[in-house]
Amino acid sequence: KVALVYGQMNEPPGNRLRVALTGLTIAEKFRDEGRDVLLFVDNIYRYTLAGTEVSALLGRMPSAVGYQPTLAEEMGVLQERITS
Repeated sequence: KVALVYGQMNEPPGNRLRVALTGLTIAEKFRDEGRDVLLFVDNIYRYTLAGTEVSALLGRMPSAVGYQPTLAEEMGVLQERITS
């Protein structure tokens, strides 16, 4: 069984931000069903960039290097779910 989740750069940043989490949720479901899973994220920077755009739309002050102030937490949650 194969599942592909795409977040094209022409889509709104909110959609692109959810793509990594959606793909991860699908991978977790397959894992919970006892299937072998290969999760491939082709460009984690797109996740970061989408988060930065969403943060700007919400009026949050960017960090010193320009990323959203919640980047460390969001990446930590994503990485924790990948390794669990």
